[in-house]
Amino acid sequence: MSSYDVVVLGGGSAGEAVARGLARRDRSVAVVEQGLVGGECPYVACMPSKAMLRAAADGRAWRDAIAFRDDVAEHRDDSKTVQSLDDAGVDVVRGRGVLTGPGVLRVGADELHYRDLVVATGAEAVVPELDGLDRKHVWTSDDALSSDLLPERLLVLGGGPVGCELAQVYARFDAQVTLVESSHHLLPKDPAFVAAAVHAALERDGVKVRLGEQLDHAPDDAQLLVAVGKKPRVEGLGLEVLGIAPDESGALAVDDRCRVIDHVWAVGDVNGVAPYTHAANYQAKVVVDNLTGRERRADHRAIPRTVYTDPAVFCVGDTSGEPAARMELGQTARALVEERDDGAVALYVDPRRGVLVGAAAVGPAADAWAAELTLAIRAEVPVDVLADVVHAFPTFAEALEPPYAEVASRLSGEDR
Repeated sequence: MSSYDVVVLGGGSAGEAVARGLARRDRSVAVVEQGLVGGECPYVACMPSKAMLRAAADGRAWRDAIAFRDDVAEHRDDSKTVQSLDDAGVDVVRGRGVLTGPGVLRVGADELHYRDLVVATGAEAVVPELDGLDRKHVWTSDDALSSDLLPERLLVLGGGPVGCELAQVYARFDAQVTLVESSHHLLPKDPAFVAAAVHAALERDGVKVRLGEQLDHAPDDAQLLVAVGKKPRVEGLGLEVLGIAPDESGALAVDDRCRVIDHVWAVGDVNGVAPYTHAANYQAKVVVDNLTGRERRADHRAIPRTVYTDPAVFCVGDTSGEPAARMELGQTARALVEERDDGAVALYVDPRRGVLVGAAAVGPAADAWAAELTLAIRAEVPVDVLADVVHAFPTFAEALEPPYAEVASRLSGEDR
């Protein structure tokens, strides 16, 4: 039996960040993880997918790309991460943790006692029921990004960020790729003009895109990659002994401190608020502060949503409805230099307060040059101040200046 100030159930990005933050503040903490410590992002998700996108853009051979991917992913070996946590004063407990009562988590034959519990078990891929489906012949994104196989034909089910990114990867390595999305445009959570730009890019790369379709049976002649979404990992954790049940979406509902109930917290994908690694790391900081006497409330109004296709996508805030202003990237001097005419940026405004509430950008390296929009929304920078910002020439970020000025002019009733 061991006792800790905090036990973190799940050692992914969020759980690792919580544990490190607490250890730095001299709290006793244990992380319980049955899989890879560090989570999916470094080993079978974010990092390997970006490595493959880079390798495809560079025109590398498949074998070279796989070697690069595996180097970036530390060959799916978490020993360095575990050692780093140990050096930081965090106890790493391997195994599946199950709650047996308030303040008690059982891992195998061991019992861990805690004052506070942080649930950070993440989410897992949803695999739909299809006629003729043999699970052995189905990939999730994790499977694809840890496989050496380059399929001749690939059917990607789901046109969200993961589906679009992997469709482009395999198409650029000469696989015959078909992408099926049940909505009427790709990236259904983002504006249609963003989706249209990515759609056109995928088709240029040879991807056959089928929209507004449901797949009812497994393909006979193609590898199937399922990317229709994820569900929070909450089953079998014993949460019912604490009177905790998932909400209608299957997630653990939290307040703005990331608290489920007194002494139980949830961070990352398991709480369903914002399913991104950067959001998980942000929530980890919020919880660390709250657990160490520094009351802090999470603000999720400006969490970036990125897609690392070419062109890249960067959306943040509320992008529903019609934008207040828009600019085509092809009108910038940088577009001439880069020989690119694709992409655009749009701003969404609260005219009463004179601030941005959302923004969407798609274009070359949009994930980098559009980052200032996050600060503009989170800090509620007045639009007239944004209109006075000077950007370096020639950069794609200059595309922000005309829509800033247009909105500021409209709000002030003056010409600029």
